Amino acid sequence: MKVNLGEIAQLTEGTLIGDASVQITGVAGIEDAGEGDITFIGHPRYASFLHTTGASAIIVAREIPDAPKPLIVVAQPYLALAQVLEVFAGSRPEPKGVVDSTAVVSQSATLGADVSVGAYAVIEDGASIGSNTIISPLVYVGRGASIGDDCVIHPMTVVREGVTLGDRVIVHAHAVIGSDGFGYAQEGQSHRRIPQIGTVIVEDDVDVGAGVTIDRATLGATRIGRGTKIDNLVQIGHNVTVGEESIIVAQVGISGSTEIGKRVILAGQAGLVGHIKVGDGAVVGAQAGVTKSVAPGEVVSGYPARSHQAASRVYACMQHLPDLLKRVKRLEQRLGELESEHQGEKG
Repeated sequence: MKVNLGEIAQLTEGTLIGDASVQITGVAGIEDAGEGDITFIGHPRYASFLHTTGASAIIVAREIPDAPKPLIVVAQPYLALAQVLEVFAGSRPEPKGVVDSTAVVSQSATLGADVSVGAYAVIEDGASIGSNTIISPLVYVGRGASIGDDCVIHPMTVVREGVTLGDRVIVHAHAVIGSDGFGYAQEGQSHRRIPQIGTVIVEDDVDVGAGVTIDRATLGATRIGRGTKIDNLVQIGHNVTVGEESIIVAQVGISGSTEIGKRVILAGQAGLVGHIKVGDGAVVGAQAGVTKSVAPGEVVSGYPARSHQAASRVYACMQHLPDLLKRVKRLEQRLGELESEHQGEKG
């Protein structure tokens, strides 16, 4: 496939500095790019590669004087990269309207137009699959579950009974949506299981990463808001609500009944206790331990999570602890010497 720079500049709504007729045949990282590739600089730390890259053109956030390559200047290089990658990735061929002979599809299940069902997939009684959706091999769709139009459910995913997925949802391999919430009542010296009779609702345009688990509600629904993107290995507890367009990065754990607002970012390995609220637009730093509610727009980090500015000061102080300990020991030693001298003088 070949696309000229003029077309790419138009696609990305960027400003082209250089020859519009240069032909681009691929996309590559700035260190690996060669002739015919377009690359990008998304962070200033990679600016030094500008003069060494083999790429034929570079997407940048600002004009760079004396650049050795044609540039496309855009407001958001990552967004422009996504737009260009969509062109070169194209649409992968998928079988349409084919149900593999080894798949088990209940007679009471409903399949929309051009649904694909892969080998050894199971679709239980009363389940509904929307048009153009792809059910990959070894997927399990439980009784009464509903999956919308244009979804892609990757291999070995489990969509449990009664769960609802909206349109254009992507679920990656080994995700489990609708497993029982972790609910037990103390009964003497043992733990009595609380039946989890609620459901999970995943709204339109949500991406669910590999190995993600989203627990069904005890009562009502665990809800993932429209456009939210969930990275791999995330645990979302029962009755959690996640607002629209939020980002949840790998290995985050969210305890039950926590409310996450719209456009929230939860960075990698953050842990949140239950029954708290994280306001719209808040950011929780990596490995933060959130033990109380976070106000809208607030940025927190550390354990226990506090304002990022305060947490940074705490971490900075901690770097000096070894030296401070040595100073305290020297002062204690000197204080002991002074006390001995004072006692000697009194004697």
